[in-house]
Amino acid sequence: MRKLAAGNWKMNGVAANLSEVGALLAAHPAPACEMLLCPPATLVARMADVARGTALAVGGQDCPAKASGAHTGDTAAAMLAEAGASYVIVGHSERRTDHGETDADVLAKAQAAWAAGLVAVVCVGETEAERDAGQTLDVIGRQLAGSLPEGATAANTVVAYEPVWAIGTGRTPTLAEIAEVHHFMRERLTARIGAEAAGVRLLYGGSVKPSNANEIFAVPHVDGALVGGASLKATDFGAIVAALSAA
Repeated sequence: MRKLAAGNWKMNGVAANLSEVGALLAAHPAPACEMLLCPPATLVARMADVARGTALAVGGQDCPAKASGAHTGDTAAAMLAEAGASYVIVGHSERRTDHGETDADVLAKAQAAWAAGLVAVVCVGETEAERDAGQTLDVIGRQLAGSLPEGATAANTVVAYEPVWAIGTGRTPTLAEIAEVHHFMRERLTARIGAEAAGVRLLYGGSVKPSNANEIFAVPHVDGALVGGASLKATDFGAIVAALSAA
């Protein structure tokens, strides 16, 4: 398994910010882990041009379930692939919350990603209220069951655990809490897809930064990170890449 440091730029970035990509690649031309950045759709093709022939993969932040048609504002998975993407995030908590996406919606998007030759980064995670109510594993189990299509493999799927209450807040679960969820996800995947589950990368996301990356990457079954704000700066994301490479 090659561990994965993935960055989600969210609704941030214009062409001028691509200088950060150049700086990242200059500092980390051949890391021991895989690097992925998912910029806004407007920058996918430009970032792919910068990243061509380097250690950096480029991804989209979302894709619709439909391959084409009258879906104003959507960018199909095949369009992302043509622009140079090799991954796409589906089911991010901000999509689930802000756009009302259900597990069934996420499953259909993952299928669309696969059909276009993209690796689906399927996100799961509980809200603060769900954690406080002791429902974390029930929620994660339900989301895994409902969001992952049949046919998931280590080659076409990455799973990212992002506790909703830790995204962009500066708060993180304890290492024991992260370990509990990641162990649970590995067990559920193994029960569903057998030995193949050992190669599926499980990412942790939620206020990952240089100051906590080393301890998070030491947690069993944490195979990388889905990084938000810290992925916008080459120095911060590079430090996380270095920590994962050394894990």
